[in-house]
Amino acid sequence: MKAALLIAAGLLAGVCHAADLDRTPVEAVTVDGEKVRLFPNGRWEYVDATKAAAAQQKAALYPENQTRPEGAQGALFGIGRVVMPGDKDYNRGSLNPKLR
Repeated sequence: MKAALLIAAGLLAGVCHAADLDRTPVEAVTVDGEKVRLFPNGRWEYVDATKAAAAQQKAALYPENQTRPEGAQGALFGIGRVVMPGDKDYNRGSLNPKLR
């Protein structure tokens, strides 16, 4: 039993290590000669910091990039209201008096 558990732990560690290796970005050059960084999830960014900042400002104008901030609550699957920290409804708990 212990041997099977050790083998399973070893296999799991190998899979986790392989997953970490796949997360490193790849640097590439576009047809126009621009240096970019390609990420495994399909995202890319310019290597040059000034071009990357300009691209982020331009991308922020599109509504599909204006998502719920990390500290906010609500909006399950993009449906519903987003409650920001500091709002009176933030983390209010249940409205049921028996559960308060």
